[in-house]
Amino acid sequence: MSSRHDTGWDRIYHRYQPESLPWELGKPRRVLVELVDSGRVAPGKALDLCCGAGTNPIYMAKKGFNVAALDISDKAVEYAKEQAFRVNVSINFLVATFLRLPFKSEEFDFAFDFGCFHHVEVMNRTTFIKGVYRVLKPKGTFFLVCFSHKNGPAWNHFTKEQILELFEDYFQIEWIKHVPSLEGDNVTRYFYEVLMEKSFDQ
Repeated sequence: MSSRHDTGWDRIYHRYQPESLPWELGKPRRVLVELVDSGRVAPGKALDLCCGAGTNPIYMAKKGFNVAALDISDKAVEYAKEQAFRVNVSINFLVATFLRLPFKSEEFDFAFDFGCFHHVEVMNRTTFIKGVYRVLKPKGTFFLVCFSHKNGPAWNHFTKEQILELFEDYFQIEWIKHVPSLEGDNVTRYFYEVLMEKSFDQ
């Protein structure tokens, strides 16, 4: 990602309170709760690839996960650390880019992405995917949520076929769902939710 793009996210978090941002819901994402409550994702070492204000990693830590969480905005990470301190949970927060993950190989059981991938420039998509693949343990789980083409034509609005083409060389796709979501600005947007497992073919 360019430094211009990096600075843009930090400017947003410096200018606005998290609760005023559409993607900051103030509660963990429904589907994440379902994955944990169902036992499909069991406590282990987890990575949030773009944590924002920290709501999702805080939820995971409360559920017994050992969590690392990164964001490219130092202001977002500062806020997330404050929220974690208030509820007395320990999380390894880092200011970093998901294109250069600062972790050793095969470190995590579970990685999740609520809104990172659809901001990755086209030329960097494979780098992103390979990075997630690298840090996951064998048979590790990756959960992705990204913009759907139903929101209108755009370079970062995906079809099901595009998602499969991008990821299936690296992951076994368990399921892919097309879902509406009422975001924090009371606007319904459409997303693909994708649950996948690290493949052994690479």
